[in-house]
Amino acid sequence: MKGLIKGKGLLAAFLCTVLLCGCGQTAAENVVEEPSKGAEIQIGMSIDSFVIERWIRDRDVFVSTAQELGAEVNVQCASGDVQEQIDQIRYLIEKKVDVLVVIPVDCNALSDVLKDARNQGIKIISYDRLVANSNVDLYISFDNEQVGRLMGQSLVEALPDGGEIFMIGGPTTDNNVGQVEKGFHEVIDASPLEVVYTQRCENWNAAQAYGYVKSGLSLFPDVAAIMCGNDDIATQTFQALSEERLAGKVYLTGQDGDLMACQRVVQGTQLVSVFKAISEEAREAADYAVRLAKGEELTDITTRVDDGTFQVPAVILMPVAVTKDNLDEVIIEGGYHARDEVYSDFAENTEVPRTVLPSGGE
Repeated sequence: MKGLIKGKGLLAAFLCTVLLCGCGQTAAENVVEEPSKGAEIQIGMSIDSFVIERWIRDRDVFVSTAQELGAEVNVQCASGDVQEQIDQIRYLIEKKVDVLVVIPVDCNALSDVLKDARNQGIKIISYDRLVANSNVDLYISFDNEQVGRLMGQSLVEALPDGGEIFMIGGPTTDNNVGQVEKGFHEVIDASPLEVVYTQRCENWNAAQAYGYVKSGLSLFPDVAAIMCGNDDIATQTFQALSEERLAGKVYLTGQDGDLMACQRVVQGTQLVSVFKAISEEAREAADYAVRLAKGEELTDITTRVDDGTFQVPAVILMPVAVTKDNLDEVIIEGGYHARDEVYSDFAENTEVPRTVLPSGGE
């Protein structure tokens, strides 16, 4: 296994050349250069898409951390296309990378190509989403059931007398979606709240949520809350509610700590965004990738999760529910977003009034 080159004098020789993909970028931004092969450790990173805001940050933190550790990262983006991701992984196999880091488009569609990678001696990290039946070397993610529980608990506390809920989630091809919904139902099913309407945004296409909310409101105009699979979906949901003059009257939940979601939280139009410290996840993944490339045994990892066929080593991080009460501490003091960005629309000491819900909520 290739070793890690040391010595400041050689740093320039192996600075990371990052290959970016064209997810919504211009033709000029799509120019891809061949890696310089200056670094001895070669990491291939295959990303679902950049439709979700957070994946850009994951990529940047992962690449910069790997670079600091002396690795070169070849980033490929599949733009939400399963076959494109398979082709890109085959390309990375041909490039003889030491480690593959995969954020799958479809958690059930990559087992064959990843088997080919393993047969070539390539180590594999399943990043944030668990690739099924693939016996990866490491899975790193957050406790996704806890994400759902935190959403549910926030709604139960806000609506103690109950009410009707919509669920607008992500695709079933993302295994995290089922885990989040399991945790959510665990809380909601034991409360006076009732899920009356459910829809999914395929390929995490948040724009679909706008129409779903409009349709849902025509059937259930007295909805008290909407559980959104992520903050992108919450943004589209908020737009639909605003047009119906329901923004701030219907509670919203989301996840990821996106900037617009944090703005809504402080303004009182989104109840909670479940935050996952993705910088920590990306840094740990980069560190483990380099360790795997160097042939180290990950003896510090004792947790195992079932991928459907194998028990794979796992690092599971914990999420936190971000509300108006702790947003400054978690998001701003944590360096995730700047204060002037979050509070861009009004003075930070201004108290934003909430509309009293007929169902007895806040």
